[in-house]
Amino acid sequence: MQTAIHHHDPIPYQHLANAIRFLSADAVEAAKSGHPGMPLGMADVATILFQDFLKYDPSAPTWLNRDRFVLSAGHGSMLLYALLYLTGYEDITLEDLKSFRQLNAKTAGHPEYGYAAGIETTTGPLGQGISTAVGMALAERMMNAHYPELINHKTYVIASDGDLMEGISQEAISLAGHWGLKNLIVLYDDNSISIDGETDLAFTDNTQARFEACHWQVLSIDGHDFNAISQALTQAQQADRPVLIRCKTRIAQGAPTKAGTSASHGSPLGLEEIKQMRQELQWDLPPFEVPPPVLQRWRQAGEKHRTNRNNWETSFQHHPQSQELLRRLQRQLPSTVQEAISSLIQSYVEGLPSKATRQFSQEVLEKIAGLMPELIGGSADLTGSNNTKAKCQQAIDRNNFAGHYIHYGVREHGMAAVMNGLALYGGLRPYAGTFLIFSDYLRPALRLSALMHQPVIYVLTHDSIGLGEDGPTHQPIEHLASLRAIPNVQVFRPADGVETAECWQLALQSTDCPSVLALTRQNVRPIRLKSLSENQSAYGGYIAWQACEQRDLTLIATGSEVGLALTVAEVLLEQHGLKATVVSMPCTQLFDAQAKEYREQTLGTAPRFAIEAASPFGWERYVSKSEHIFGIATFGASAPYQQLYDKFGLTVEHIVPKILNLLNN
Repeated sequence: MQTAIHHHDPIPYQHLANAIRFLSADAVEAAKSGHPGMPLGMADVATILFQDFLKYDPSAPTWLNRDRFVLSAGHGSMLLYALLYLTGYEDITLEDLKSFRQLNAKTAGHPEYGYAAGIETTTGPLGQGISTAVGMALAERMMNAHYPELINHKTYVIASDGDLMEGISQEAISLAGHWGLKNLIVLYDDNSISIDGETDLAFTDNTQARFEACHWQVLSIDGHDFNAISQALTQAQQADRPVLIRCKTRIAQGAPTKAGTSASHGSPLGLEEIKQMRQELQWDLPPFEVPPPVLQRWRQAGEKHRTNRNNWETSFQHHPQSQELLRRLQRQLPSTVQEAISSLIQSYVEGLPSKATRQFSQEVLEKIAGLMPELIGGSADLTGSNNTKAKCQQAIDRNNFAGHYIHYGVREHGMAAVMNGLALYGGLRPYAGTFLIFSDYLRPALRLSALMHQPVIYVLTHDSIGLGEDGPTHQPIEHLASLRAIPNVQVFRPADGVETAECWQLALQSTDCPSVLALTRQNVRPIRLKSLSENQSAYGGYIAWQACEQRDLTLIATGSEVGLALTVAEVLLEQHGLKATVVSMPCTQLFDAQAKEYREQTLGTAPRFAIEAASPFGWERYVSKSEHIFGIATFGASAPYQQLYDKFGLTVEHIVPKILNLLNN
């Protein structure tokens, strides 16, 4: 039995933790939904972390040198919201806690980045939080290598059994150990309970051996022993590798009958259970009330690092690189980058080179990488195929965090989550490559890039059957359509060197959405033959050939098929006297955002035909009939790419007769 709280007594940790417990239980009860078990079970660990170890200042929530805290077990979001309220973050009020899980509330069912200060990342799908945190920890090491006087802090994570079961976590855990991220500390809520029941229904891993095999230090403690928690966190401060603190906890600790049971995982405790909990823990207060001495102690914890933060701000202002770092934090491009891209575009117009768009992409990177210290490249073990590494970029490893290129290994999903962490950290602009087909492996993290409005750049090469002999397992069909379906993602499929440079420019200029660059393996025909000061790709779609007033038809195409459309248009004109206007549409999202008048003028009123070596899905909105779409509705095949284009009817010899037949009918 605990003692009652009196104003003149020192506040025991247990009372501080109980404030988290009751705010969490009351909020879930008011919402009639939620996950109270985890906040109650990890309240003791979180209390020691936020009281004695975490470096933060609620009055300056974006302070660059703050410790990062990621609640990877996002279902236990009330733990985070309670902590933000108790420590004095102005964005989270008592009313916000009472509005938990309600429409337009800052306190969403899972923490959503951008809703309130103190929420470092969106953690809904399990495994994403811990993996994004690896990116944040890597970002700190990289920034420390360049700004050692300014950057030196930790990244803390609370993770659940579910986080460790998801495959993405293994990719990220492996990378963190490989890089020796000594600034990363994961607190594992080892409560042995999942939704279906006890975790040994499906999860009997030797967690300690798993992490140790990935070069982590592992500590095991009683997650309800305040001294043990403090000692473990103290020991972790001096680690030479990432640390897992395995906290053996009891889910819903403090609940009289539901503690230790799966019944407390994803359902409210119930009024009677909370009433009994109040009696047993001597919390003689109505819902959402915290004893003033307890709240005062929590607010003092939030103010602990204010002097430290103020001193840091002074150091930052006097640092010789402060303006450059501010530019990076504000995601402003150096003017030299724009000039370099413009110069490259001019050289393409003059030279009319025929190369693969992945090669044009490499040439863009060669021009800009040395001008953008914030640009961080990478690839999932496909650097030579993706053409993602500029000559000036040094690789990052555990002995050199000052580089600008990351070898992620065959870990597409982990790579995308790490890039989210790099982008969220601030001052870095990550991009990385794999094959377009493997966007399936990274899609959940890419979706979070979009949800969090992070301008991560995905360089996805080998974008069609044009990759040839690797066959249907490597040939994307439905992928362009599915990526275009994700809100807030710019999917670029450039047609030639000029468009590739323009699309890179647009991706770099973006500050609030991710970009996909879908690039070819095979050479493409030059499309843009004239120098224009305006970025035509910014319109999403534009007339690339024959802007005639009286057109007989319009051909709409993307990427490598724009060259095919041009050839079709030339044959139709020369052999059949038909005037075809060719529209290149490198980004359907940008085109759809244009004014109705522009879209109608570009597409015209004549019959329209679409050509893309991918699924026809989605093109129906640009043409009047489905038979006007030349695409691929089946999987690919293994053969040289020229034979494949012939097999799937994407050649002049197939398209011209079909167009003539459709026009005549």
